[in-house]
Amino acid sequence: MNAPDPSHPDRADHGMRFHEFVALMASLMAVNALGIDAMLPALGRIGEELGVAVENHQQLVIAVYVSAFGIGQLFYGPLADRYGRRPVLLAAMAIYALTSFVAAHAGSFDLLLVARGFQGFAAASTRVLVQSIVRDCYAGRRMARVMSLAFMAFLTIPVLAPTIGQLVLLVAPWHWIFYVLGGFAIFVGIWAWLRLPETLAADRRLPIHPRSIANAVSRTVSDRYSLGYTLAGGLVYGGLVGFLSSSRQIFQHSLHAPEYFAIGFAAIAGTMAMAALLNARIVERLGMRAVSHGALLSLILLSLLRLPVAWFGLESLWIFIVLQGLTMFLFGLIGSNFGAMAMEPMGAIAGTASSVQGFLSNLVGTMMGLAIGQSFAGTTVPLDLGFLAAGLMALAIVLVVERGRLFRSHNVQPAQPASALPVEVAADR
Repeated sequence: MNAPDPSHPDRADHGMRFHEFVALMASLMAVNALGIDAMLPALGRIGEELGVAVENHQQLVIAVYVSAFGIGQLFYGPLADRYGRRPVLLAAMAIYALTSFVAAHAGSFDLLLVARGFQGFAAASTRVLVQSIVRDCYAGRRMARVMSLAFMAFLTIPVLAPTIGQLVLLVAPWHWIFYVLGGFAIFVGIWAWLRLPETLAADRRLPIHPRSIANAVSRTVSDRYSLGYTLAGGLVYGGLVGFLSSSRQIFQHSLHAPEYFAIGFAAIAGTMAMAALLNARIVERLGMRAVSHGALLSLILLSLLRLPVAWFGLESLWIFIVLQGLTMFLFGLIGSNFGAMAMEPMGAIAGTASSVQGFLSNLVGTMMGLAIGQSFAGTTVPLDLGFLAAGLMALAIVLVVERGRLFRSHNVQPAQPASALPVEVAADR
């Protein structure tokens, strides 16, 4: 199977039309989203059945998965750069399905957390490989557009996942949620096996050698755009992790409306899909920096507004849904653009760079999110403070990266000479 021609927008040379390509990338990303969001309605039942005494410890079902997801990304990049994208992806989907079935039969909370760790480790492949595959085929604003379209399609999963989990709980024990996760991974793996070509040409593969890996890691963390936007994106992602971890408790204890959790969560998550659609339409015209920098400043202002509302007890169910929905909308405009800007100069080492960036982003995000989630004490104040702190720290990093100038267009220099890249790096003009 021949590697695709990245200059051909329809990918007709290898049999995949553009929309199928985007749909497959979105489905791969959805494997991870389902692994997190479908579990949320079941946390209470899992805690009761497996004897979890401290309610906040139920959040470990999410936190362990996310932590392993971050660590796993360190491994998939070098493997994908050496052996290609397809074999690594297919093996990871098989492991994800197997560990899902192990989790379904866990008889203790400790065993469940071990299974969740391996599940998250396998899911890490999706983040690394989607970014690597898209970067193999696109660059610049076109890459940001493709990622936004995939991000938009994949974000329909958080809208549906809690409802899917809730529907499963209506007819079966929580164990069956893991059967659903494993079945979806098998479906996506078969789809990729049948339709996805190898996007990394044989002459561009890198040996798994400590020196070459160290060089790739060094390039990734020494480039200020790569490192800066990775850390800034990780901080903002931490607010999302904090919301995911504590969302069920917020609806139950803060808003006293547990029966509205599925529909409220869907409404909030739906705003991220709207943001991704908007970003796909405007990013090629306005540029990644104009869109994401404006959204980051708006996130900080919105967090400043939310804090007194929560502090003085003025937050009702619908006020929370509206304000959290706006927060997630802004996150949708920040996340994919920060990721694209971090990856843009890394085309020649896309697999390893994606691994390192994913690890760092998830490490920062998990630490911030865990701190937010474990601070829950009956109100949304810790969540609002978390988003505000994350936004301010991300802004400080962006200002350093951009040398004090926001919104400007900029030509990013690649980490390798242009001749070594699969396509010419497009300027964000």
